[in-house]
This record gives sequence, structure tokens and C-alpha cells, in this order.
Amino acid sequence: MVKKAPRRTAERILEVTLTLFNRYGEPNVSTTLISSELNISPGNLYYHFPAKDELVNALFDRYEVELHRLLSAATEVADIENAWFFMHSLFELVWQYRFLYRDLNDLLTKNRRLETHVKDALLHKTSAFKSLLQGLESSTALKMDADEREACATHMVVILTWWLSFEYVKDPRHALEDASAVRAVMRGAQGVLGLLLPYLESPHKDHLRGLLSAYKS
Repeated sequence: MVKKAPRRTAERILEVTLTLFNRYGEPNVSTTLISSELNISPGNLYYHFPAKDELVNALFDRYEVELHRLLSAATEVADIENAWFFMHSLFELVWQYRFLYRDLNDLLTKNRRLETHVKDALLHKTSAFKSLLQGLESSTALKMDADEREACATHMVVILTWWLSFEYVKDPRHALEDASAVRAVMRGAQGVLGLLLPYLESPHKDHLRGLLSAYKS
């Protein structure tokens, strides 16, 4: 049997850091804890990532690449089934990097690079949701004017970006634990897509209602 090549140290550091950030929150995780969890010396950690901000930035870079890949698919959404899959995939990504969302305000006060990139991400989300709405309108599934589309896209971004904070406030001890992943992701997708109900034409409205009911948690 061919042995797998050992993972590079930098890769292992990022994987463990993401797990710790998600579990305890970025402000509560020190580089000492990270090196201890990895069973490496602090010097080895600093060799790869000289500051904690560099760990945050590296993780955000990974998230950003995946986010832009997913958002680029918005132009292909032309029916309710695709909209459901698209939104569910976005919330799965949000969950995967949930520390960025839970600790967002704190991170932005400390990290100027993140401040710029998060603003760009918000703009990209808004643009993608406008494309999604236009696609649904073109397929006659949905009807809204330009002002309604602008407002709806903004509200969709707000829910996507701050949904986990809402979940966390409701149940700080358990909301962001791994066992809550499926329910949190599902409720987030339902919260965003529920905004479309007033604008959907029949039978698309009934279809979405059926999906929201079937996956209600």
C-alpha cells in the first residue's frame, strides 16, 4: 500500500486553527493554544504565520475563493429548485467558516485588510443576488420591479451575513456546535428564500412553500 504524503505543516496549522476559531471564537484562541493543539513549538507556528492576523487572513482568503466560485453560479439560477440548492450551498460555506460571521465586528476593528475584503464580499453577494432575482424573473417565476429587486437583494445579503449571529443569540451554548449545523444551515436558507414568496408567481410560490415546509426544522 502506498503511504499518503504527509500534509504540509502550514496546511495542518490552518485546518486546526479553523476548527479552534469555529469552536471557541477567534478572540478566545491564542497562538499558544494553536501550537499546543498541533503539538508543535510556537516558533514553528510563527515561522509559517508570524502573527494571528496572518492566520485569519489566510483562512479568509480560502473562504473568499470559495465564496466567489459559488456566487458566480448565481447567473445560472432560473428556477426554485436551483435557488434552493444555491442558497443551501452558500449557507454551508458560511457554516464552514462561521467564526468569520460570529466574530465579524471584532475582526473588523483589528484587521484593516479584512475590512476592505469584507466590503468587497458584500458587494459581490449583492450583485449575485440581483442576478439570481433577474434569472427567476426572466423565467417568469418571479415578478418585481428594479427598486424591489434592489431592496430584496440587500435583505438577502443581510440575512446571509448575520444569520449565524441571530442563531448564536438564541442559543449561545449550542447554536454553533457541529451538532447544530444541519438545522442552522437549513433555517438560514429558508430565511433568505422566504423573502421571495410575495413576488413569486403560481405555481412557483406553491413549490417554494412546499420546499420550506418539507425542510422546516
